[in-house]
Amino acid sequence: MTKEPEFFNLPEPHASFLRNALECLKKDGRFVGVAAGGSYVTRSIDEFSDLDLLIAVEPDAYEYVLSERQVIARGLGSLHAAFTGEHVGEPRLLICLYSSPLLHVDLKFIRLSDAATRVEEPVVLWERDGRFSAVLKTGTAVFPGPDLQWIEDRFWVWVHYAAGKIGRGELFEAIDGLSFLRVQVLGPLALLSQRARPSGVRKIEFLAPELARELESTLATYSSGSCASALHAAIDLYRKLRRQLADGNVSCRLSAEEAAMEYLEEVEAGVGLEAGARDQK
Repeated sequence: MTKEPEFFNLPEPHASFLRNALECLKKDGRFVGVAAGGSYVTRSIDEFSDLDLLIAVEPDAYEYVLSERQVIARGLGSLHAAFTGEHVGEPRLLICLYSSPLLHVDLKFIRLSDAATRVEEPVVLWERDGRFSAVLKTGTAVFPGPDLQWIEDRFWVWVHYAAGKIGRGELFEAIDGLSFLRVQVLGPLALLSQRARPSGVRKIEFLAPELARELESTLATYSSGSCASALHAAIDLYRKLRRQLADGNVSCRLSAEEAAMEYLEEVEAGVGLEAGARDQK
C-alpha cells in the first residue's frame, strides 16, 4: 500500500518537480518513503522557496544509495549542479539546483530508523507499507534552541575579537564578526523571544518585525565608525534579549562584560572616534 501525496496549493514548479520525483523514487525498491519539511510543513511555500525532502532508505541499501546520490538526483529532473552538505554539518544532504525554472531542492537521504530523530515533523508524501509513518511515531521532533549560558560564556570574547579587528583596521573581519553575532546569537534569541523557531535570522522580518528593525542597526558599512556603532547596537540588543529570556537562569559574566566594553572604548579612542563619532554611519 502507498500513501498518495497530499499536495496543497504549491507553485507549479514545485508541484511539477514533486510529481516527477515521487514517480521516480517509488519505482526503486531501495526507498521506503519521502517526506517534505521546511516551508512545506507550515504551508508557506512561495515562488522563492526551496523544497526540503527527506528520503528514507532500506538500511541494507543505505551505503550504496549514498554512493549513488548524484545519479539518483539526475534522475529526478533537469539537474544543473549538486553537492553534499558537509559545510552545514549534514553529509547526508545533497543540495541541488534544478531547472526550469530554477528550483533549489535539498535531498536528505536517511536510514529508515534514523527518521525517529529529527528537528521537525515532516509531511509524508509517499511511503511503502506505512513503515515511514510508523518510525516517525516512535520519536518526537526537537529543534535545538540556543543555550543562553553557552552564549553568555562566549559573547564578550566575541565582542573583544570584533573590537580588535576594528582597532587593527581589518574591517571586513569586523563586518564578518557582526554577521556571526546576528546569525548565531541575536537572530535566534530574537526569534525565541517571539516563540518562533530560532533558526538564525530566517524569516525574522516576518516573525519578529520590531526586533528585525533593531537588528538593522547592527549592519555596518566599511568604516571604523560604522563598525563600532554596529557593535554597540549588537551589544545593546543582546543585553535586552538576555534580560528578557534569562529569567534568572543565566550566570552573567560581568567581569568579562566590563573588560570587553572598556576595551571597545580604548579601540574607539585609538582609531580617533570621539564620543558620539561611532554613531556616524
